Amino acid sequence: MVKNIFFQSSLPRSGSTLLQNIMGQNPQFYVTPTSGVLELVFSVRHNCSDSFVFKAQDLVLMEEGFRGFCHDGLLGYYNAITDKPYVLDKSRGWGYYQNFLDFFYPDPKIVCMIRDPRSIFSSMEKNHRKNPERVDGVVNDANMAGITVEKRIDTWVQSQPVGLAFERLKDIIDRGNDEYMHFIKYEDLCKDPQKEIDALYDYLEVTPFKHNFEKVEQITVEDDSVYGAFGDHTIRSKVEVLEKDYKDILGVEPSKWIRNYYQWFFERFKY
Repeated sequence: MVKNIFFQSSLPRSGSTLLQNIMGQNPQFYVTPTSGVLELVFSVRHNCSDSFVFKAQDLVLMEEGFRGFCHDGLLGYYNAITDKPYVLDKSRGWGYYQNFLDFFYPDPKIVCMIRDPRSIFSSMEKNHRKNPERVDGVVNDANMAGITVEKRIDTWVQSQPVGLAFERLKDIIDRGNDEYMHFIKYEDLCKDPQKEIDALYDYLEVTPFKHNFEKVEQITVEDDSVYGAFGDHTIRSKVEVLEKDYKDILGVEPSKWIRNYYQWFFERFKY
């Protein structure tokens, strides 16, 4: 029987899959790959908002029914697939839709992995380079789009998954909803994983577990082919500090541009 559901809503290329598999070492936790549960409750919200059969009834009563349907549907979904007491559901949208989540699952605990934006864009660029056999939608020779590092950065800033995630995070901060979330810097997790995971357990109000950071087995499975050229949910088994290579991969000037463009991020998270 599921006791509590927690939510992970992280930046892309920031260690979200790694965190899921670390927490999955704890036998009390069921951890998900990228989850579709948020999309399920979105579809219910759409029907309750637009369907005339709901509009024709008492709106207050229908709102309470909708709330109960989402809450019990969420629990029912996970009770059907696990008997573990805790669930960590991973979806980038949970943080942005915190108010909607709070509507049917009060006081949700949301964890967000973050990372130096320059390293995120560097990771995107490395994925682009290592998949030359795939059409990733970034480069268009006819339109001269994405044909340089700078132009690819421009594209990622204005599109999914990177641009959307940063825009959502800025809105979360502007609305003050960041105070309800628990942020973990990828760099800190790699440097002192036990400290960061203990802090996470404290936030979740769950008894800490002794994890093995030398050998993290990958238990979440995703078919990366559905994500195109940038599908890469394979983790390193050892949690360790990685060399910062963004200047080498992106160049000095593009790295400076990212630093200036996301100044609000660097100030908020003290990078």
